[in-house]
Amino acid sequence: MNLIDSSGWFEYFIDSPYARHFIPVIENTEELIVSPLNYFEIYKRIRGVFGDDEANRAVGFLKNGRVIDINSSIAMHAAILSKIHHLHMADSILLATAQSEEAVLWTMDAYFKDIPGVQYIPKE
Repeated sequence: MNLIDSSGWFEYFIDSPYARHFIPVIENTEELIVSPLNYFEIYKRIRGVFGDDEANRAVGFLKNGRVIDINSSIAMHAAILSKIHHLHMADSILLATAQSEEAVLWTMDAYFKDIPGVQYIPKE
């Protein structure tokens, strides 16, 4: 299973050179999970850059993955991860969500780089 951080989704939607790292993972929808936080972050960012139509198209694609709702177990595990790894709330919830499904978290955010279960793609 795979969960894509918003940094990876954004690279995918703008078709940047970094998208090549995320294309096979995102398009393998059988193994794709999505957090409600992805909807928030992607809609906000795409809408701010490209407008409503593109934002709606982007979140429409998120529906190809299986949504893992944030529950109390994920929230409490996220609190622990936040403390251990010095993560902000949203990042710790994404990591806890991935761990709850034994999924790999794919990201370009450097603060995830040394965390087990994370596939970090550095920006060059």
